[in-house]
Amino acid sequence: MRLTLLGTGTSTGIPQIGCDCAVCLSDDPRDRRSRCAALIESGGTTLLIDTPPELRLQLIGAGVRQIDGVLYTHEHADHVAGIDDLRTLSLRRPGPLPVFAAQHTLEYIRERYRYIFDEAPLPPGTSKPRLSLAAIAPGVITQIGSLAVLPLRFEHGSTPVLGFRIGALGYITDAKWVGDPELTALRGVSVLVLNALWWRPHPTHLSIPEAIELARAIGATRTILTHLSHETGHAELAARLPSGVEPGYDGLTVEIP
Repeated sequence: MRLTLLGTGTSTGIPQIGCDCAVCLSDDPRDRRSRCAALIESGGTTLLIDTPPELRLQLIGAGVRQIDGVLYTHEHADHVAGIDDLRTLSLRRPGPLPVFAAQHTLEYIRERYRYIFDEAPLPPGTSKPRLSLAAIAPGVITQIGSLAVLPLRFEHGSTPVLGFRIGALGYITDAKWVGDPELTALRGVSVLVLNALWWRPHPTHLSIPEAIELARAIGATRTILTHLSHETGHAELAARLPSGVEPGYDGLTVEIP
């Protein structure tokens, strides 16, 4: 299985608009972080996690030509606002592109992007994404092509979000609190992707110290931090993290046995 981190930044992206901090002005390409998304490829199946605003550029940069399904973690704009970029991919398929999310997220997508799902005929020369929506539930495995996807429920302030265990991979973004059942479900992963906003506490996101503690509790061989802010440059953060924990960056590819 191959994991590609398409985006690893927090909701503002890095560089932030109008910011002159050292990270936003950095010439290290690993400090240029688009909003969070990931690609999982295995056994002829390609899944996309989330559709952030930069999705078109992310997919072009990764050379993606087709996907077999989309998993949504939750409905916040930095995770769904690029949904129209699924248009080209969906039109290349013989049928609609399957989209999987919690029921409340599907309801938001259907309402917020209702032009995609209405039955009005399109004017000649125009198009829109062709999507089919399917609800998934925490703790219930969903088979998508060759991949068995286990959704897990996490707390993101007042918003419930989904993370996923797919084989030896755990993927969690925008979590603040992880319960014992989810810890148990994640034990045994070899690669863990985990959100870590910055060093200080935050009410709805794991801080870097909290993410390190959670990574130790889960026991993954390799933990990769994502959803990072401009308060932490890549090189500085890499030097401060303990063994087995590292910052992710846009375009990072990991082979997972």
